[in-house]
Amino acid sequence: MIQQGQTLPSATLSELTADGMVNHQVSELFANKKVVLFAVPGAFTPTCSEAHLPGYVVLADQIKAKGVDLIACVSVNDAFVMQAWGEAQNASELTMLGDGDGSFTKELGLEMDTGGFGGVRSQRYAMIVENGVVTTLNIEEPKTFEASKAETILSLL
Repeated sequence: MIQQGQTLPSATLSELTADGMVNHQVSELFANKKVVLFAVPGAFTPTCSEAHLPGYVVLADQIKAKGVDLIACVSVNDAFVMQAWGEAQNASELTMLGDGDGSFTKELGLEMDTGGFGGVRSQRYAMIVENGVVTTLNIEEPKTFEASKAETILSLL
């Protein structure tokens, strides 16, 4: 499992933009930036849609005011689903990233098998990344929602 002080693994994350599909190399996307990256088990799921993503939408300006260049949400969903979820949640200030095959999540060591719910998904977490290096990593315990919420991360910036 990735630890604080380690560099994010090489991987590709997808984003559907107004100009079409963009496949981001993680090393390039996070280079020379301070990024808040949070992960959810699934787009359009209850805690993710009712609390996790909305918290970052509401606090985006305050988070960016602390010197954050990019706020990104990642899920083991495709970029089409992530784009639709972002639109539905008014998340225009956030970058909605799809990890369609779960390869980034697996490289991080933060995958979980949800069985019939959706198969391999991401654990719920948030991290602060500076120039590709994880400086803060908050992983939720199962069935909890505190360590990765926007208010918690804002307090750590």
